[in-house]
Amino acid sequence: MSDEGRRAAATDGPVGPTGAHDPAGSAAGPVSILTCASCGTKNRIRPSARGVPICASCKAPLPWLVHATDATFDLEADASVAVLVDLWAPWCGPCRFVAPILEDLSREFAGRLKVVKVDVDENPALAQRFEAFSIPTLVVLRNGRVVDRIVGAMPKPQLAVRLTPHLLRAP
Repeated sequence: MSDEGRRAAATDGPVGPTGAHDPAGSAAGPVSILTCASCGTKNRIRPSARGVPICASCKAPLPWLVHATDATFDLEADASVAVLVDLWAPWCGPCRFVAPILEDLSREFAGRLKVVKVDVDENPALAQRFEAFSIPTLVVLRNGRVVDRIVGAMPKPQLAVRLTPHLLRAP
């Protein structure tokens, strides 16, 4: 990826421990705090249709896992990499099983995958849009189009195999 593409998703810089996700968003979109797996720096980022977020300190690709709402989803899902939408609920046991797996995959596929978590209880329009009648429902998007759909929990090795064909090679 070009330096221009990386800068498009570049961070606003490190943040202190008080940084928080802005669910309401702003004119430039919601803010997420991503922690670098390489150096531990907290980075403040906004959604970007181009590029991938990189650490402001060490320049490593950041694990891209964010939370979205009915209001912020379209901004968050517009990305140059594969987007894995996790439709889940806090009371769901299989969803709690899948959550750490998705965190691991966001680190392993940093720069190639964006995980967008959507609580179906708080965002019913998205649950309906993706026909999430059972949860967890995982939907893989490429260029805004659904390219794969997984209903139910899946072990990490199987999920990684299922995602791999949809990922771009690392830059």
